Amino acid sequence: MKDKLRISVLLQSGLIFTVINFATGLGNLAFQGVMGRHLGTHGQFGDANSALGGFMPLLGLLPSVATFAVAHYIAHFQACGDHARLQGLLAGCRKFLLRFTVGGSLLAVVAVKPLSDYFHFSQSLMLVSLGCTLFGLWGSFAVALCQGLGWFKRLALIGLLTMVLRVAFGWFVTIKWPSAETAVLATGFALLANLILLCWRKDLAIHSAPVSPWNHEFVLYFVISAACVGGGYCFFQGDLLVAKKFFSAQELDAYTAAGQLARALPMTVSPLLTVLFTSRSGHRAGNIVAEQLKLLGLYAAGLVCGAAMLYLLRGFCVKLIFGHPVPAAEGMIIQLAVAMVFVGLLQSLALWALASRWTRFSLLYGALGLAYWLVLLFLGRTPGTLMPAMAVASGIAFVILLAGWLVMMRRHKPVAQS
Repeated sequence: MKDKLRISVLLQSGLIFTVINFATGLGNLAFQGVMGRHLGTHGQFGDANSALGGFMPLLGLLPSVATFAVAHYIAHFQACGDHARLQGLLAGCRKFLLRFTVGGSLLAVVAVKPLSDYFHFSQSLMLVSLGCTLFGLWGSFAVALCQGLGWFKRLALIGLLTMVLRVAFGWFVTIKWPSAETAVLATGFALLANLILLCWRKDLAIHSAPVSPWNHEFVLYFVISAACVGGGYCFFQGDLLVAKKFFSAQELDAYTAAGQLARALPMTVSPLLTVLFTSRSGHRAGNIVAEQLKLLGLYAAGLVCGAAMLYLLRGFCVKLIFGHPVPAAEGMIIQLAVAMVFVGLLQSLALWALASRWTRFSLLYGALGLAYWLVLLFLGRTPGTLMPAMAVASGIAFVILLAGWLVMMRRHKPVAQS
C-alpha cells in the first residue's frame, strides 16, 4: 500500500513539475527572442549567452557540488521518515551550505579575472557576471533545502516567476541599453523570485540542535557529487566557453542561438530527473523501482521526440529568436540536437548512479565529462570541427556509460515486493 502511494505521488509530482517547467521553458525562449532582437547579430548575443550558460556556472561550480550533496542527504532522511534526525540534519546542513556559499563566493572573486582573460570576456561583462553569480549562489542556498524536502511544486512556481521577471526586465533594459551586460543583468534581477521562499520561512524554520552531516558516508558522497556536477557541466555547458574562446562574433551568435534551442531538449524534461533523483535517493528496492525506470524511459522518449520536433521546426525556432531567418544557425541545429540527446541520456544515467550511490560509476561519469571537454578544447577551433566532435564524443561517452549502467543494474537487481 505504501509503495502504491509513493508511486502515485512520484508520477504526479514528475508530470506536474514537467508541465510547469515546459511553460517556464517557453518563457525562457521568449527571453532569447528579446535578446536576439535587441542585441542584434554582432557578437553581443553570443557574449551574453556565453556568460550566462558557460562562465557564471563555472564560477559557481563548488557551491553547486555542495548543494547537490545536501539535497541528496536530506532527501534520504525525508524518504525514510526519520523526522527527528531530519530536523537536526537540516540545521547542520544549513551551516554546511552557509560555509560553502561563503567559500564559493570568495573563490569566484579570486578566479573571475584569470578565467575571463582566458576565455576572452570583457572587463565589464566579467564584473556583471560576477555580481549575478554571487547573487545566484545565495539564492540556491535555500533552494537546496526545498529540493531535499520534495517541494517540487513550490520550486516550479519559483522557476515560473523567475522567467516572468527575466523576460519583463530583460525587455525593458535591453531596448534602452542593448548590450551583453544588460542581458546578463536581467537574469540576475530575475533571481529576486527566490524571495518568495520567505512565505514558507516557518516551514523551513529549524528549532532542533544541529547535527553535523560530516561522516564517512557524506564525505564519500560529496566526492562523487563533485564528479557528477563537474562532469555535467563539461557535457552540458563546456562547449560555450570553447566557442567564446575561438569563434568570431558572427559565428558565436549563430552557434549560441542554435545551442540554446538544442540545450532546451534536456532542460524541458529535466524535472523528471529531479523527481527521479529524490525518489531514488530514498528508495532503491521494491515495486517503486519499476516506476523509476518508467520515469527514465519517459525522459528518454521526451529527448528523442523533442529533437525530431526541433529539426522540423528549426527555421521557425531560429526566427523566434532573431526575428528573421539565420541560415547559419539553422544549419547547426541538427548536430547540436544529436549531441544534446546524448548529453541528456548521460545525465540521466549519472543521476541514477548518484542516487544509488554507485561510487565508481559516478567517478567514471566525471572523468568522461572532463575528457569530453578537453577534446572540444583541442578540436573545436571552428563550428565545423566543434559540432561533429561534440556529437561523436558524446555518443562514445554514452555507449561507455550505458554499458557500465547495465552491469551495475545486474549486480544490484532489486527484489520485487508484492
